[in-house]
Amino acid sequence: MAQVPGGTGLQGVKEFMKSIRFRLLVAALAVTLGGAIAKSQTADATTPQPTHGHAWGMHGHMMGFPFKQLDLTDAQRAQVKEVMQKEHATMKPLMQQMHTMQQQLKQYSEGTYDEAKVQALVTQQSQTLVQLKVQETRIHNEVYQLLTSDQQAKLKEIEANHEARMQQHMQSAPPAAQE
Repeated sequence: MAQVPGGTGLQGVKEFMKSIRFRLLVAALAVTLGGAIAKSQTADATTPQPTHGHAWGMHGHMMGFPFKQLDLTDAQRAQVKEVMQKEHATMKPLMQQMHTMQQQLKQYSEGTYDEAKVQALVTQQSQTLVQLKVQETRIHNEVYQLLTSDQQAKLKEIEANHEARMQQHMQSAPPAAQE
């Protein structure tokens, strides 16, 4: 059996599944928010825009882009909306597949455990996750190309600061409990 990152035995499998679940949750949230934003943007133009920052998702982020901090122009917002609407048809079935597989996996964590079936589901889920990440990266690239050079530089700075905070958090995290 292949080694699971994050440990060995049942604890390693649990940590690996938590990691996948977290990534899936983030991806699902990004796609859901993107769809909701795209749909809300098609409403009557006289509808007042939210002033509390939720139009672009949590803290102005959508699919990993901190749009609020990048001060997009109206034209850029329209272009991003167009990209998200265009890609919705590609992302939705992948997200549905991920959700269905997650529900199937849940039955094994709450019911009778069957390692062979769990292994098959996780393998299938990982293939779908690869497809999702490829699509997400393509969308990121398409949106990135819409940014001005100043906005691209600002995005790189924001990403570097985020990575530094994540590294600091990972280094200060308490060690995992041993069984």
